[in-house]
Amino acid sequence: MIKKFIDKLLGKSASPVTGKASAVPPTPATAAEVPALAGPVIGVRVEVPVSEHGINPALLDERAIKVVTTLQDAGYEAYVVGGAVRDLLLGHRPKDFDVATSATPEQVKSLFRRAFIIGRRFRIVHVVHGRGREHEVVEVSTFRAYLDASAAEQVAGNEKTSKSELAGKSHVVDASGRVLRDNVWGPQDEDAARRDFTVNALYYDPRRQIVVDYHHGLADAKKRLLRMIGDPVTRYREDPVRIIRVVRFAAKLGFEIEPGTRKPIRACADLLANVPASRLFDEMIKLLQTGHSLASLEELRKQGLHKGIFPILDAVLDDAHQHDGREQFIQRALADTDRRVGEGKPVAPSYMLACMLWHDVQRRAAQLRKQGETPTPAMQQATDAVFDARVGDISGRGKLAADMREIWLMQPRFERRTPSSALSLVEQPRFRAGFDFLRLRAESGEAELELARWWETFSTANDATREELLTEARVQDQARRAAGGAAAAARGPAAESDAVAAGVPAPAARKRRRRRKPAGERGAAPAVDDSAG
Repeated sequence: MIKKFIDKLLGKSASPVTGKASAVPPTPATAAEVPALAGPVIGVRVEVPVSEHGINPALLDERAIKVVTTLQDAGYEAYVVGGAVRDLLLGHRPKDFDVATSATPEQVKSLFRRAFIIGRRFRIVHVVHGRGREHEVVEVSTFRAYLDASAAEQVAGNEKTSKSELAGKSHVVDASGRVLRDNVWGPQDEDAARRDFTVNALYYDPRRQIVVDYHHGLADAKKRLLRMIGDPVTRYREDPVRIIRVVRFAAKLGFEIEPGTRKPIRACADLLANVPASRLFDEMIKLLQTGHSLASLEELRKQGLHKGIFPILDAVLDDAHQHDGREQFIQRALADTDRRVGEGKPVAPSYMLACMLWHDVQRRAAQLRKQGETPTPAMQQATDAVFDARVGDISGRGKLAADMREIWLMQPRFERRTPSSALSLVEQPRFRAGFDFLRLRAESGEAELELARWWETFSTANDATREELLTEARVQDQARRAAGGAAAAARGPAAESDAVAAGVPAPAARKRRRRRKPAGERGAAPAVDDSAG
């Protein structure tokens, strides 16, 4: 019996001919086949009627309801689950709807025309509605068993170093107790027990309009309290990202962290060092782009997590930057992001990262230019160097870096308000992101406010108004160049050297650059200085 149980976990079955175990595609074990911890965290099912929970059905998403009812009509248990139920209880329309069901991923996939099984750590199904950018994904997970780390197989490495050992296994932890695989199906009460916080372990049946509560989550939601299910230290070890999640939820929801849940946070923070960089990066983006970034950073400070966790945040939260203008720029960027999220406008990770790493990249690019590198290669090299130091190896890194470079390289182009340059710039696909960046720079004192106002007017003006704006800009730029040349001559060569080091060529430097142009390029439009400004 023991050998059969082990073979089941390893994804082996007996050969019908020889009776010996042979490798087959792994099938997740069921709760009955894997030893579970029958501890006090397994709650008692309580069905809460609409008269008590007060969820407004109008806040539900029709696609999520369709997924639930399709599964129920096929004979499976199915509920809206987790954060969506929590938000509904608070009277908010959830951004995403997740569904939990007794059906296995394969059974779920068979019921929907566009459904895809994804993930290795947690196998789930994405049910897709709509097409193109308007598509909507409902995430469907199978009820999982509550298992103690002692019941799991253990590997010495992590997701990358132990890939061969993880193959075919359903429940695996690393040496610290962090769960690397969790694909053991079980009943709903155990699924609730393995969720993180009581307010995230609620199940809503839109057909019967009841909330199923195993851990007093409804009461905690009313108290606005974040409480860990089970022993907090054990749960943080299972998934250290829960440390970040409790901070994010506290900031986003305005909830208090229950003392027992809060107490081990600092002591367990070192566990985050073992989390893959891509997961930490995703959590950081959620912190900054859910409309409560300023509150999230304050909560990180409050819990002692504002240093040493996210290298990007280390770059912007360093006390040394509080008086050099950098903090003001970042604060405005975060506030602007919160505003856009609150207004239902899209926000892009590349824009936020461009704001947060702007000064790091500027400083590095200036060093490279002093060493003789030209502006564009200096910017490219600086971007790569800062990415390695602050972001690391994550999925989509190349696209992020390219988008950020485009925003940065637009900045000196805003200084050139000639007809051809201005018209081509406003036609750029990422013009709005580049302009928003310029506006933030102007509001922080890094660029002229009048320049930002000019571009805002020009970008939406008709042809006749644009002609007038270009004439006005030509006069202003001529006056500015004349004044700048006189001031530079009065200050001497040092001023010109400082300007070049900062990536903004002084008048004399521009003249020398023009004299060095190859003969074949004479008569063409002046080259745009595409440094980072």
